[in-house]
This record gives sequence, C-alpha cells and structure tokens, in this order.
Amino acid sequence: MAEQRIASIDIGSSKIAAIIGTIERQGNLQILAAAQSPSLGMRRGGITNLDEVTNSLNLAIERTTHLANSKCPPVYCAITGSHIESSNHKGAVAITPTGRDIDIDDVKRVLDVAGAVPLESERQIIAVMPRTYLIDGQDGIKNPIGMSGHRLEVEAHVVTGAVSAYRNLMKCATRAQVAIEDLVLASLASAEAVLAPSEREMGTVLVDIGAGTADVAIFADGGVWRTFMLPLGGQLITDDIAYGLRLPPPIAEELKKQFGSALPERIPASEMIELSQYLPNCQEVVGRRTLASIIAPRVEEMLTMIATEIKRSGRERLLAGGVVLTGGTAELAGITELAAEIFDAPVRIGAPHSLYGASNQILNPAFATAVGLLRWHESMVGAALEEQVGFGGWQAFTKSVRQFFHLR
Repeated sequence: MAEQRIASIDIGSSKIAAIIGTIERQGNLQILAAAQSPSLGMRRGGITNLDEVTNSLNLAIERTTHLANSKCPPVYCAITGSHIESSNHKGAVAITPTGRDIDIDDVKRVLDVAGAVPLESERQIIAVMPRTYLIDGQDGIKNPIGMSGHRLEVEAHVVTGAVSAYRNLMKCATRAQVAIEDLVLASLASAEAVLAPSEREMGTVLVDIGAGTADVAIFADGGVWRTFMLPLGGQLITDDIAYGLRLPPPIAEELKKQFGSALPERIPASEMIELSQYLPNCQEVVGRRTLASIIAPRVEEMLTMIATEIKRSGRERLLAGGVVLTGGTAELAGITELAAEIFDAPVRIGAPHSLYGASNQILNPAFATAVGLLRWHESMVGAALEEQVGFGGWQAFTKSVRQFFHLR
C-alpha cells in the first residue's frame, strides 16, 4: 500500500484543531503537523456565523499545511451539536441460496435494513454502527463473515442529525476549499483516540467535555450502546469566573487553566493569585480557594447531568470499565476525583497516545477528537487490508450506508 496523507478537523466551540498525518505502508499513523486557531462563529457545537467559521477554518488549515509543507489532503471532520439524536434498531435479511457462507454484501444489506428508519424531511442518517450480529438466533457474534446460516440479524446504533447543520458544515468546508472525506460523530472519534478494545468490551463511558458541549458515548460488549450530547462545557465555567470575579472572559479562562480546581476544600486558604500579572496596574489578589469555590458547583452540576443521562441508558451497573474523561475540560485539576464520586465508578483521563511524530501539543485530552478522526481512517485502512468486516471495520460501513441513502 502506497503512503497516504490524510487530515482531520475538529471544529469546536473555542478552537479549531487540524492535523495532517500519513498512513505508512505498514498501516502505521505518522503525525506530520498539527495546529489550531480560535473558533469564531460557533456556539455549543452549532454554527452561528458562516463567515467567521470559514475564516477560523482557513487559519487552522493554513497553519497546518505550512508546518507540513503540503497541500491539505482529504479531511475527516467531526460533527456534534444539539441536533444529534441516536437510537438502537434491528435489521434482518435471509441468506440465499441456503447453505452458503455469509459475505460482505450480506452485512451491507442487513445494515441497510437497520438504517432504514423513518425520518422527517429535515433529518438524515449520520452513522449506522453494528452493536452485535445474530445468525439463526445465535447472538453475540462480532464478525459474521464466513459463517453459515439462514438468517442474519444485526442490532445497530443509528445516529441522525439535522440536514441544515450538515449542509452548513459542508458550506464552511467548501468556502475554505477543504474536501471532506467523511463526517464522524465527535464522541466516537474521541473514543478511537483514547479507549482500548478491552474497555469497549468491559463496558465504558467516554465523556468528552469541550468548551461548549459534552459528547458522550456508552460502550457495552464491544459496541456502541448509546450516544448523546449535552450543551454544556468549559465555557460555562469561564463565564461563572468572569461574572463572579468581574474579570474579562480571556483572563477568566487563563485563571481557570492555571489555578482552577474542582475541589476547593483541598486548597489552603492562604494561596493567593495576583491579578497584576494579567491586568496592568491592578493590585488586587484573589484567593485560589475562592476561584475553586466558583468552579466546583458548575462542574458538579455538569457531571450530575451527564450521570443522570447515563443512568437512563439502563447500563450504568454493567460498565465495569468505568468512565473515561477527555476534552479540554478534563484537564481541570480535581475533576477525576469529583467525577468518581458522582458517577460512583472508576474515572481516568483519556489522552491520545502511541503516535509517531506527535508533539506534546496533541498528546493531551483537548486533541482527542482530532487525533481520533485520523485513527478512524487508520482503522478503516486496517479493515480493508484484512478484507473483513466486524467491529474493527464498521467505520467503512457508516459511509456506505450514508451513500445508500443518497446523503453525499
């Protein structure tokens, strides 16, 4: 296989992250360049100003292509927002003639059936992902290719989104002269970067908390059980600090990153922050515990809302892998301890890892989605090389099902 260059774009509420990488002959992912730009014209995962988003996207792409000394290759782009909905559906097809082995075309057919859900005119399919296959009633099958049977069934997770949101995102890409290869749900992209296969099997919740949204994916038995998005994130914390301490939002953001904590009780009352380093001629000081006391209630509120939604899935007691936090807000001090208490489960921070040529810039939770988009393509390449479809290759079928419904 010839070396292939690919790119990823994560258009978030506070930043746009872009990465260019290459898939080497051995199938390994090599990072060539990564850059980011402030994200303007976005609010809670949705586009509010096409021109501003386009300009921000142009800047991120220009910085990345300059570092890579390359034109922008086809791009994998994350999608999120309050318009995203998901549900689980079943599909079944007969295997004819009787007695032959199940092949790739049969898997495509059964996923097409599972994805043929009734949709209103303003909605479209974003992804169709198999959770498990059944052959003649036998469940728990991950890869039916090559097996024999009369009837193939699938339990699939179907994600839909607003046509308008999809079109607006594509408009920004077109204006920025970016060729979108595929759109990937943000939470699933992040999972590609930070979750191990064993965690998907055990049952794990991936919680990606960015500036404007919290994207959640619940995995069970190796597949996706549920995905959802809540319109909350680190920007709410910043707004609280700005209001409570009467500071400009950029300075409130810096205080959050440098001195913030979700556990005020652990901070000595004597620790002070001199505001003169941020505001010239300002002689005021702020107690670090006071700062944390503003942050903690908002973080607790956000995590509690996420925990409530997880409980509604009906799987919270079967998630032995616990919770993996990622996204920029996951870097807040004390958030894992508070999350462990609220979720009543083990919690760890998920960051991208095992990347060739990666800088420290992208080996942190804030770049999980952007890295995961490249991993998404990498896993598709691996599935193609093996010429089989199962849980390692369902990404390719997401695209084929969308094409089946004439959405590209």
